[in-house]
This record gives sequence, C-alpha cells and structure tokens, in this order.
Amino acid sequence: MKITQILSIAVLSIVLAACASKVRLDDLPPVEDKKTSDSTLNTSSSNQGANNSGIKTVDLGNKSIDQPNAGLLAKRSVYFDLDSYTINSEFKAVLEAHAKNLTANRAIKVALEGNTDESGGREYNLALGQKRANAVVQALRVLGVADAQMEAVSFGKEKPKAQGPGEAAAAENRRADIAYK
Repeated sequence: MKITQILSIAVLSIVLAACASKVRLDDLPPVEDKKTSDSTLNTSSSNQGANNSGIKTVDLGNKSIDQPNAGLLAKRSVYFDLDSYTINSEFKAVLEAHAKNLTANRAIKVALEGNTDESGGREYNLALGQKRANAVVQALRVLGVADAQMEAVSFGKEKPKAQGPGEAAAAENRRADIAYK
C-alpha cells in the first residue's frame, strides 16, 4: 500500500513538473537592437509629424495607408527565435509602418496573435505565444498606438503557418501576426 502511494506521489510530481511553464506573463518584453545600443523601440524625430507630411494615401476599401509604407504593411508577421519573445531589430521598420498606419487611422483595430512551433507543452506554448503578442503590443504602444486599438491573443501551436518537420517550418511558426479587424 505504501509503495503504491509513494509511486503515485512521484508520478504526480513528475507530471506537474513537466507541465510547468518557464515563461512568466508579467515580464516586460525586451526588444533587441543589434545595430545600436538602444534596447527599446522608440520614435525618432523623423517619425514625429509624419501624419502631417503631406504623404498621399492609398484607399484599400475602408482602410487607407501611407504609400511609402505600403510594402512594409504587407508584412504582417514578426518572427522570433526559439523560446524567445524578444523582438529582433529587423522588424523595427515593419512595426513603425503599422504604428504610423494605426495612429493615422484611430478607428482601425488589430489583433496581435502570438504563435509558437510544435515544441513544448500546450500551457508553455500558450504562455510563450501570449508573451510574443504582448511584446508586439508593447512595441506598438511605445510607437504611439492606443491600447484601445490592440488586443493580444495567443494561439500557441494551434495555428501553424507552415506544416511539416524541420527547422524551416518551426521557424515560420514562431511569430506574432498583426491581424487587422
């Protein structure tokens, strides 16, 4: 009887330890910038007043965007390294373009959808996906986007962009998508 109880407790402890997430949801997201020593996304003086610069807009149904940013706005994913929610500096221009569009069009709302690859448990992936979505929200907030325009959600590994084995498919799934509503 005692052996059964000890074995049950040991198995339960192992299962609980395996399900524990290492990603804390109350951390602020770090932003990596390999080109400069600045560790956060910020608006430069060239970005300020961009709405009053006389740039023509393109009508896309009920959404208008700045022409110089049209190519960057077509990019709707921010990719992350394995087990990371740090935004790489290569996505700074994409986030700045989306921030300009959102600040110029306050009626537009976006969902920031955090995603992960298949490695890790369900709870871990949901937490990491939420951290990735929150990192993009924080970056857009720093760039002037109103909180009321953004919603962060996590899909974990439930909404893969690429299927199949291998690092290429996994890397494609480690992302946060910017979904206009």
